[in-house]
Amino acid sequence: MRIATTIFLTDETITPVRLALELEQRGFAGLYLPEHTHIPVERTTPYAAGGDLPPEYGRTLDPFVGLAQAAAVTDRLLLGTGITLVAQHDPIGLAKRIATLDHVSGGRFTLGVGFGWNVEEAADHGVEWATRRDLVLDRMRLMRALWAPEPTAYEGEYGSVRASFAYPKPAGGAPRTLVGGAAGPQLFTHITQYADGWMPIGGRGLTESVPVLRDVWESAGRDPKALQVVPYAVLPSPGKLAHYAEQGIEEVVLQLPPGSELEVLRVLDDYAQYL
Repeated sequence: MRIATTIFLTDETITPVRLALELEQRGFAGLYLPEHTHIPVERTTPYAAGGDLPPEYGRTLDPFVGLAQAAAVTDRLLLGTGITLVAQHDPIGLAKRIATLDHVSGGRFTLGVGFGWNVEEAADHGVEWATRRDLVLDRMRLMRALWAPEPTAYEGEYGSVRASFAYPKPAGGAPRTLVGGAAGPQLFTHITQYADGWMPIGGRGLTESVPVLRDVWESAGRDPKALQVVPYAVLPSPGKLAHYAEQGIEEVVLQLPPGSELEVLRVLDDYAQYL
């Protein structure tokens, strides 16, 4: 099982370069970074975990800049977003950013796709909350048109692009794509339409959910062997990782604290037991 990590990198934490170097030297498989462009002070959206929203949410580094730094100082470390708020981006610019990062990293990038939870943040980007999932689907299709080997036009409900020259291309035609979110019919249908698998936050309930996803996946005509499930932001224990292995899971992403270099390295020392 590959052991990757995620962290809220901020202006107050360990730097992307120092963390990436330590992860690769220690034998960790990857680094995934979350995204929030801003957190409006006037909020009506409750924090899912309860209580006050942790301060790191409003201090998060841009994940693509952080991952580009990590790519520049490593050779093997896998790089990903966990997740990219696709609805909050111009899809043409995002397609270029993704393709460029995948190209300069030698095909090491994984696109984690999410729909968001903060209504106020999305609203400032002009996102209608009720239709955000349809918007993400449309933007994913537009980006895939730009990544196609030949100039390909796309006309969608929310956007369009002319047949265009758009290089570089992601390795393999498109980056590995994982969709984050809670289990359910709508999410699982999205996964079959444009993704390689699911990124369940926390990794709970997989015994019940994974078989359902496999059924939906195979009913959509997708290769049963190709489905990937990557538990994300996991606080590990030996029993938990053993359970994932029994489910056929080949990669897990462990949560690191949004701390100083010393704090993060102490946790990496502890996580070394799972490598």
